[in-house]
Amino acid sequence: MNTLAIANYRSLRQLVTPLGRLTLVTGPNGSGKSSFYRALRLLADAARGGMIASLSREGGIQSTLWAGPESFARAVKRGDRPVGPTLRREHQALKLGFQSDEFGYAIDLGLPIPRESAFKFDPEIKTECIWHGAKLRPATELVERKNSVVRIRRENGEWDIVASHLQPFESMMEIIADPQRAAEVMTLRDQIRTWRFYDHFRTDPDAPARQIQVGTYTPVLAHDGRDLAAALQTIREIGDAPALAHAISDAFPGSTLDVIARDAKLAIAMNQHGLLRPLDAAELSDGTLRYLLWSAALLTPRAPRLMVLNEPESSLHPDLLPALGRLISVAAKNTQIIVVTHAPRLIATLEDNPDCLSIQLEKELGETQIVGQRELDRPAWHWLSR
Repeated sequence: MNTLAIANYRSLRQLVTPLGRLTLVTGPNGSGKSSFYRALRLLADAARGGMIASLSREGGIQSTLWAGPESFARAVKRGDRPVGPTLRREHQALKLGFQSDEFGYAIDLGLPIPRESAFKFDPEIKTECIWHGAKLRPATELVERKNSVVRIRRENGEWDIVASHLQPFESMMEIIADPQRAAEVMTLRDQIRTWRFYDHFRTDPDAPARQIQVGTYTPVLAHDGRDLAAALQTIREIGDAPALAHAISDAFPGSTLDVIARDAKLAIAMNQHGLLRPLDAAELSDGTLRYLLWSAALLTPRAPRLMVLNEPESSLHPDLLPALGRLISVAAKNTQIIVVTHAPRLIATLEDNPDCLSIQLEKELGETQIVGQRELDRPAWHWLSR
């Protein structure tokens, strides 16, 4: 993914940003970092059939739409007069999209048409589109969905209707499943479904990562870390074991990690300098356990196309952040990574990576903007019209 576009999602009124192999998203509290992360998760939910449910958990589309005016008068920007009611000229719409080297995808969700239904407040998917090339143009469109109709362009340039009765809550990404007629949809859907999101691992006494679990090959750490021991052992057996050993010694000099088999169950054994016996997961500090969780997630033997980390510095001592930053840089060699953080030491370490693209967010008149980005600095982007 090289471009991300978000429109009218909370404070992200019109955000179009480039993305790098390693992208660092920073900014003060309240600048829109959490909204940036949530928007990415919503985009991924389109391919998994969970976008509408995700919006409902946030209070519905009415709660997530940009609450300000469509534009600000110059006098308002100068502070000469307050923001007042304005006439709305465009549809209220939440729009998300991205562009990669292979395909682009965009989705437009709007308010429902008034009707008698128990679900009358559910948002409706108005348009979706998949295209190839640098930007969306009529000549680059491959698949187009408008309301309930989905069309796919044939090699001769003609359009075929492949679905005409999509429900307003159904994404074409989850419904269209013909590999011969809709190869682009299935390819893009499978790519998006590999995206991984990690956000605030639990480390309390009852956290899943502290419990002994039955061990099976685990190339992908669960989002709650319940299979931590199995994931670490999988890295040691079929992944990059030297990188894992280095990540442990980098963060905890003189320490080593073992995974002990107890019948069919696996348990962590952390050998720390100065101690007479290893510590198991239940005995580890919150910061140590969280660092092991990040190690298991980042050194996965099955690298995804995209991994998004939200505030990975939580519960970590500042002295561990440089080691975490170096671990993230190692993982970025195999997968694209987006890191949302406000930890200065982690930011400084990541910015030492020449492949790191640093994006700083700020708010002006309630709108999230990218510091230093002018109108001409934005990547080219065009939304599909309704």
